[in-house]
Amino acid sequence: MSDLNQNPIHKSLNRESLLFGAEREWVLISGLIAFSEVFISMSLVSAVLGIGLWSGAIMLLRQMAKADPKMSKVYMRYIRYQTYYPAYSRPYR
Repeated sequence: MSDLNQNPIHKSLNRESLLFGAEREWVLISGLIAFSEVFISMSLVSAVLGIGLWSGAIMLLRQMAKADPKMSKVYMRYIRYQTYYPAYSRPYR
């Protein structure tokens, strides 16, 4: 038998922090936008529109998280990359 100690790693340490199956930050931002639109207008039409907007955003965000749970963070890092990195050398290395 093996004399090595085995330590179990709990699943919650490896999984992404998702809310409603989507990235937590984007769900909260979309909910804030939708509910602020509902409470600012204070009408039945805006309430239906806000709930529809939020449920549509949740569906899109869930599809994004199903493809890659860190898709927004990867995209934000991708935006910072330059299209061209010029080559240069220094005389004193």
